[in-house]
Amino acid sequence: MSLTAYRETAHTNSYEFTSGAGYVLPEYPFVAPPELQGGPTVRHPIVIVGGGITGLTLACSLARLGVRAVLIDEDNTVGVKGASSRGICYTQKSLEIFERLGIFERIAAKGTQWSVGRTFAGDDEVYNFDLRQQGAFHLSSQPPFINIQQFYIEAFLVDRIQELGGVELRWQNRLTAFEQSAECATLTVETPAGHYRVEAEHVIDATGSNSPLRKWLNVPFDSRRGDDRWCIADVRFTTHPPVERHTWIEAPFNENRAVWQHLMADNVWRIDYQMAPNADPATVSREDVVRERLARQFGPDVGVEIVWVGPYAYRSECVHAMRHGRVFLMGDSAKVVSPFGARGGNTGVADADNLAWKLAAVQRGKAHAALLQSYEDERLEAAQQNVCVTNRTARFLRPADGSERLFRCAAIGLAKQFPFARSLINTGRMAVANPYSRSRACTYGDGSAAGQSVQNVPFAWADGTAGQVNDLLNWARGDLLVLAFGPLAPAALQRLRRLCQDAPVRSVQVLGGDAPAQAVEHVRDREGQLQGACQVSNSGWALLRPDGYLAATGDTLNATLVAAIERSLGLQGDQP
Repeated sequence: MSLTAYRETAHTNSYEFTSGAGYVLPEYPFVAPPELQGGPTVRHPIVIVGGGITGLTLACSLARLGVRAVLIDEDNTVGVKGASSRGICYTQKSLEIFERLGIFERIAAKGTQWSVGRTFAGDDEVYNFDLRQQGAFHLSSQPPFINIQQFYIEAFLVDRIQELGGVELRWQNRLTAFEQSAECATLTVETPAGHYRVEAEHVIDATGSNSPLRKWLNVPFDSRRGDDRWCIADVRFTTHPPVERHTWIEAPFNENRAVWQHLMADNVWRIDYQMAPNADPATVSREDVVRERLARQFGPDVGVEIVWVGPYAYRSECVHAMRHGRVFLMGDSAKVVSPFGARGGNTGVADADNLAWKLAAVQRGKAHAALLQSYEDERLEAAQQNVCVTNRTARFLRPADGSERLFRCAAIGLAKQFPFARSLINTGRMAVANPYSRSRACTYGDGSAAGQSVQNVPFAWADGTAGQVNDLLNWARGDLLVLAFGPLAPAALQRLRRLCQDAPVRSVQVLGGDAPAQAVEHVRDREGQLQGACQVSNSGWALLRPDGYLAATGDTLNATLVAAIERSLGLQGDQP
């Protein structure tokens, strides 16, 4: 590492994973598990299989909530040795989750923020956008997106898990066999020091798209494989392009095929080039071919340092169910999507955030085990949505001859002249917090915002200091949170206090302006941002879950709130 590179990164963390020869990843030592010493088989409440971004996010979330778990991974590092930067674009919802876990500042210091995107067809700019000007993004304390190589986030999660304690990370532990019964699951694990068996109440499959558990369980899934071929080039430039997301539907410098251009950490740019369907992977990823391609795009005199190059193809898959007995499927084990719109790793992070608080509530005796079934209700719906959205993008970028190609040509032509047609241009619908419309853990009704994610908006604590929604969720420590807006009648205030004594739920009164405080626990929402984020009218209430989603909203503190709390804790039957 050069001294310059060290100075650029030393203030953020102790890692610098890139060099001209490619990505150099940290290595974690193998520690012999106690099960290798013999004795009775140990039973753990939770075993996570897979130490990628999804498994590590779950492990970190459980550690934060004080729930013990074991994570096993067959490798001794984060990322994938010899592979590309993989995921690079992290959405506002993921960043809000990482802020709650205590690693957002590390990500923000290392990564690159962006909000402007430009789309081109040929030499013409078809349209552009600035996400900071859109209401769906600008209220949160986190930016719309940060670009950073996935292995950095995984390493930050490892560090944070070790800081928090309570979750054991076992490197070079490979799952080789699995069985489950009504009593428990049993896993056989191979290590450099021999094999051992371990039991688990719950097993989390975060092993990715080639999941062995999915094969052993014979999990049914839908699959679709296209003939689209791409080549990634991770490079550094002596002269930087704009720090914006640039996409070309028809790039004149790439034989009128698509191109993506993003800046990541370490001043590394990721350029994705769409290749011909019959392209030879070895040829398109040769250094001389890549340099020629870069010269066509940026000019013959461009100064380039190639960090990594690799070809790829994609497929889409989605399981029919995300729970199979004691096994929960997460991330790419449950669904595989094409990379358009950054809906792969981000949805895996959301899977982990969703399941973590439910496992914690059940393990701590604060919720019924039936709550765990709502994980499948919510995250299978999200998986299906994301597969559908990315498949549509794939068809726009590589349309079939006939109606698909005719539609794309018409959309491009219209978008160059008429603003209404710009929404037809589909170079990737950027990932958002998926809403839940059929969850048994939410209470729906007329005007209810149940199933919607609440942005990490600001407010003021009672003493005037600044706060944000994540501070309230951290204060609740994994319990449900009732936000009661506006002044309350004495009887309603007394009812709310009794409710919080009898259930694992905490409450906060949210007051605007200079209204006198009635409750000991209250905050000020002078700008109305918290109330707006919860989509609640005056003197209404919102039941907020530990993952920042609304379980229910209402107008008065009555039996509806009690029923919503019971449903959110798995204490009621199926959604009527």
